[in-house]
Amino acid sequence: MSTASADGGDAGDGASSAGAAPAGRRIPPASSMPWVRNLRRFVGTGAGLGSEALMELETKRILLEIFKERQRKSAEAGSIPSFYKKKPEDGSISNRVQRLAKYRFLKKQSELLLNADDLDAMWVCLRENCVIDDATGAEKMNYEDFCHIATVCTEQIGQKCKRFFSPSNFMKFEKDDSGRIAILPFYLYVMRTVSLTQARIDMSELDEDSDGFLQPHEMEAYIRGLIPNLAQLRDMPSAFVQMYCRIAARKFFFFCDPHRRGKACIKKVLLSNCLQELMELHQESEEEVTDTEQAENWFSLTSAQRICDMFLALDKDTNGTLSKQELKEYADGTLTEIFIERVFDEHVRRSKVGGGNSREMDFESFLDFVLALENKDTPEGLTYLFRCLDLNGRGFLTTADIHTLFRYVWKFIIGTMYVFSGGTTTVLQFFWC
Repeated sequence: MSTASADGGDAGDGASSAGAAPAGRRIPPASSMPWVRNLRRFVGTGAGLGSEALMELETKRILLEIFKERQRKSAEAGSIPSFYKKKPEDGSISNRVQRLAKYRFLKKQSELLLNADDLDAMWVCLRENCVIDDATGAEKMNYEDFCHIATVCTEQIGQKCKRFFSPSNFMKFEKDDSGRIAILPFYLYVMRTVSLTQARIDMSELDEDSDGFLQPHEMEAYIRGLIPNLAQLRDMPSAFVQMYCRIAARKFFFFCDPHRRGKACIKKVLLSNCLQELMELHQESEEEVTDTEQAENWFSLTSAQRICDMFLALDKDTNGTLSKQELKEYADGTLTEIFIERVFDEHVRRSKVGGGNSREMDFESFLDFVLALENKDTPEGLTYLFRCLDLNGRGFLTTADIHTLFRYVWKFIIGTMYVFSGGTTTVLQFFWC
């Protein structure tokens, strides 16, 4: 025991113990002693330690992992992470694989949709298996009828209609005291879902870079493909189709591209009122739509021709753009001079022609201008107009801004009344009294 203790003490004391040993005796290093190695290995595994010692080792291990993770994050903080991935080049293998995968996916989604015959068959099943409400005369169904109709439709149409007859869909509709829903809202829900899904598939096919956004020429191509299917646009002259597509597509970008990035999100387009307004042209123009409704619908042929004729009438020098003086004739010259100036300052780009000093409004900017004035009750229209009224670009209007704007309105009213009065000063005296 005394010899082992001496050996253990020599191993722990290191050089000091070696110095105290006799000159003729050489003490081997601790690493060469088998029992020392075995003891270190036994302690390292934690098998001979108590619960407190094991907990301390586990705590050290966790703290060491946290320290290494912080070191790794600190090393990565010095470099900017990659946020842009270059798109595959046209004609490359990756580009072809991407296009093929997209085509097969969209084709599969299109095959899962109900066609016109399937929708007609579903409507027949709904009417044949519903009950008539004695109080209102509406055709309704309870949940048992709903499940029975689902079985009948699945047998006649196929599995692709089964997803519409889920319990969650039944709970979406308003129920009466007997727990029944009307069949007409349910059928309209199915039709709208199918229509929006088909529209998304068509737009995705035109999305060349598959980023979920449509550029102006892609949106125009989508509208051009819809024209033969819209009853009110079938007789459109072929020479006017391209101009119509430009006018129609501009409204989508005015409302679905608020940051003016030059591309509209497909999801926003599908959920916007613009697409619903465009689909209203399915109605027959002679029997179902009045002239007033056609004029109010931006996508109607009457409205598009009106916008085009208006621009041509204002363009006196026929150069394809409008100057400030030409735009003053808009709406019979009822716009003030400061408003025209602000429109050009905020929404018209400086032309590259004429040394960079000339600034005229092109046709797309004119369409935005008309859309803003005709949709002043929308957030997009108010945003457009507010930028014009915010004289100093501060994001709010001050009393001085309001005074300046109304001073020009006052001058316009005085000038108009002075002209109508034949140049006399009686009108001026009337306004100043």
